[in-house]
Amino acid sequence: MSANSAEAGQAPTVDVVLVKAGRTKIRYPAELLADDGTRIVVRAPWAGTDARDFGFVRFEAGDVFTEFYWRDRWYAVKEVRAADGTLKGWYCDVTRPAERTGAQLVVEDLDLDLWRSADGGDVRRLDEDEFAASGLAERDPQAASAAVAALDELERLAREGGFEGLLD
Repeated sequence: MSANSAEAGQAPTVDVVLVKAGRTKIRYPAELLADDGTRIVVRAPWAGTDARDFGFVRFEAGDVFTEFYWRDRWYAVKEVRAADGTLKGWYCDVTRPAERTGAQLVVEDLDLDLWRSADGGDVRRLDEDEFAASGLAERDPQAASAAVAALDELERLAREGGFEGLLD
C-alpha cells in the first residue's frame, strides 16, 4: 500500500526517518492521518525496543504517539498517550522542516527538545548541552539560530497554555 492510497478503509502509512548528525537514528512505520501541504500528522506506537525512563516521563510498549510535523517550522510536536489513552504529555523535537517524499517522512533532529506534562506543571528544555556540543552554531549559524528560536517558541507555547491551538 502506498502513502497516497488506502486499502479496505485502512489509513495509508509512511516511514518516519529521524536523521541526526547525518545518519539515520531511527526509522519506524506510522499511520498517515493528515497532510495538508504544510502540516503532516502521523500516529505510531512507541518505536523503542525497550521502555525508556527519562525521570520525568516513561515511554513504554503500548504508548501511542500522535506526531505533528511542519514543512515550514523548525520543530515537531508529539502527543504521548499511555496504552489506556491517558495523556502523558507532549515531547517536542527541534528539527529542520520536515520533508515528505511519497511514503517517507524525513526529519533532521537538531538535538534540542522540550517536554510539557499533561497538566502543564512540568515544562522543561532538554539537551541544550548536546546542542552546544554538536557544533551546529559554527557549521551553520543560521540553522542554529532557527533551532534556538524554535525552542523558545515551543517553551512559550507550553507555558502559555499548551499546544492545542497549534495542533487543532
